[in-house]
Amino acid sequence: MIVADANLLAYLLMPGEHTEAAEAVLLHDSLWTAPRLWRSELRSVVHQYVRRGKLTLPRAVAVLADAELVIGGRDAEADSGAVLELASRSQCSTYDCEYVALAEELGIPLVTLDREILRAFPATAVSPASFVKR
Repeated sequence: MIVADANLLAYLLMPGEHTEAAEAVLLHDSLWTAPRLWRSELRSVVHQYVRRGKLTLPRAVAVLADAELVIGGRDAEADSGAVLELASRSQCSTYDCEYVALAEELGIPLVTLDREILRAFPATAVSPASFVKR
């Protein structure tokens, strides 16, 4: 099982330059979890695609439904104290630190392409390419 950030979900479900990497992660480990805020973050990403004319509204709704299937009800609440501690010792947002905190609590990797998270939390966060090589 892995913690997947909202961007990894977006890359998986909306074709683009990182889709192949996200698909490789899914093939390597199909059990994905995320902190509960993933829905709001993914909605924001999907809305940007709609606003730019890259997705229709019906397709955007379908992407969000597909994301629910990928996470499969395995989302969880991140510990607030852990989130604040992680954010305080890094330059990452509390939103990003929710993913890190959940991964640390569960003892599983956070798979992300976010360079700032990868740099700040090398013991927890891994890139898709590094994860697949494991």
